[in-house]
Amino acid sequence: MKWMITEQHENILLREYLIEVRGFSKRTLATVKHKGGKILVNSIPRTVRHILAKDDIVEVIFPPEKRSDYMIAEAIPLSIVYEDDDVLVINKQPYMATIPSRHHPSRTLANAILYHYDQQNLPYTVHVVTRLDRDTSGLLLIAKHRYSHAIMFREQQAGHVNRKYQAVIEGKLEPEEGRISQPIARDPHSILKRIVEPAGQDAVTNYCSLETWGDYSLVEIKLETGRTHQIRVHMAYMGHPLAGDSLYGGNQKYIDRQALHCTELSFSHPTTQETMRFTIPLAEDIAKIKEAAH
Repeated sequence: MKWMITEQHENILLREYLIEVRGFSKRTLATVKHKGGKILVNSIPRTVRHILAKDDIVEVIFPPEKRSDYMIAEAIPLSIVYEDDDVLVINKQPYMATIPSRHHPSRTLANAILYHYDQQNLPYTVHVVTRLDRDTSGLLLIAKHRYSHAIMFREQQAGHVNRKYQAVIEGKLEPEEGRISQPIARDPHSILKRIVEPAGQDAVTNYCSLETWGDYSLVEIKLETGRTHQIRVHMAYMGHPLAGDSLYGGNQKYIDRQALHCTELSFSHPTTQETMRFTIPLAEDIAKIKEAAH
């Protein structure tokens, strides 16, 4: 990454410029300094205590990223919605875990992304910004390298990475628009399930009913928090589990996974600061519930 110093930033420390102006985390900066990267000013290595002058060229060379031993590239098709040097937006298919785990050690989205990087000779590992459950489909954001990830993580913590979902639920919500604010905790009787529990973590879900399909409703959802299974737990708590979501009481008459799809994603680009917004239609298996339920 290269930047020219303007009058606005002259006479400040290189450390201050990289952290406060360019969004480096202290962790990212430490990685560059101690794991084989370089920080140059006018092509000369400098410490972060160097004072910058107008027209200086600051260059940061990142060390190669080390992949975990369990992160193996696999030739799996990807549905790429957008890609540039810094970010990757993917339409994740259902029945695919985002990253490897004990239960799903391979054939995950991360394995597919690594193969995609290898085809381009990119020395990156996988930096997930917005994760989706294995059976949830739709838009998912990946930061392609450490610097992009550090900025996107900070943006996400500040609530500037936004998603909208559409879900098919059982029954009809009353009122048709509202806000669910109920804390969520692990179910002590299950390794997977979550429950509404007063001692749990704060969780807020905003919803708006869009259509009714017989005994089902299509609902648009926007989260204020990002707890595990939040939409599924809150809808079940309201007495309207997601179609197909057997873990939380939904029936599988028309679909054998939770009918949940991320339809919209927006964020500020980590390098250009341009507002990026992407939308996609419902997944085909969810859309088919409309015809079957009428």
